[in-house]
Amino acid sequence: MRFLNPKTDFAFKKIFGSQESGDILISFLNALLSLQPPHQIIRVQILDPYLAPKIKGMKDTYLDVRVEDQNGRDYIIEMQVLNVAGLEKRLLYNVCKAYANQLQQGEPYDVLTSVVAVTITDFVMFGELSGQISRFVLRAAENPDVTLDDLELVFAELPKFHKQEDQLDNIVDKWFYFLKHAGHLASVPKVLEVEPAIRKAFAMANKAGLTPEELDDQERREMFIQDQRGAITFAEQRGRQAGRQEGIQEGIQEGIQRGEQKGRQEEAVAILLALLGYKFGQIAESRIAQVTGAERDLLEKWSKKLLFAQSLDDVFAE
Repeated sequence: MRFLNPKTDFAFKKIFGSQESGDILISFLNALLSLQPPHQIIRVQILDPYLAPKIKGMKDTYLDVRVEDQNGRDYIIEMQVLNVAGLEKRLLYNVCKAYANQLQQGEPYDVLTSVVAVTITDFVMFGELSGQISRFVLRAAENPDVTLDDLELVFAELPKFHKQEDQLDNIVDKWFYFLKHAGHLASVPKVLEVEPAIRKAFAMANKAGLTPEELDDQERREMFIQDQRGAITFAEQRGRQAGRQEGIQEGIQEGIQRGEQKGRQEEAVAILLALLGYKFGQIAESRIAQVTGAERDLLEKWSKKLLFAQSLDDVFAE
């Protein structure tokens, strides 16, 4: 047997976002959020993708599934494979808009229910945090025990999971192992097969049910992800190298700081050019020169506009 890589958009939505995925989502969310009776999710309604900024031609960079539990709480589940510019702001934008969109004109504020955004990343997002699952809520600065729970962001970082098949102790470990390794397995491991929801997830990820066109599309998407990761890695390496070289030339701490800033600048330029090229095709040399010579704040501005732009001119329009 061969299985789809759950981290690509088609596979992730097929496994977690189809109308047959209810029991899979319930198992996954209860495990990831450590929900125990009587607070466990027992019923979900899978909704159409709703408000995330759509990037034409960039389906592989992120994807989303939205569900609602029996208490009316909204859950946004994303699989993020590339650490693209502005990611943190987009995630916060999504959860805030999902919260605000519950309220219709004239309705009282007390009808609002909590929103939980679950983001699975195929890269390390919080290097300063050791755990593979991180949760963020609003807390009082004077007393962190006082919280506002209406908005919650949960991050599951796959690269931080290192357990092998014989080390899977609980359902959370098993879901992490599925997400990280299913695309490379030839059969369902026995330790995962005993979990009904995960067994069903493997069945839905079985490539045997796909058409040749779908399989070809999957391969192209995975190739795109690898290409973009290569571009990001190259930009990071060049950035670090530029930072070190300028730091040596200056010979003082100020020079090192300037060098690191220059390195981040080159990284931002390389990533933006890669995203522009994938979304709009070949980029004119004049535009490349414009991006290459831009300041960091302008690069950030263009990166945000890229989320909504329908044409290359929209990105650079004043």
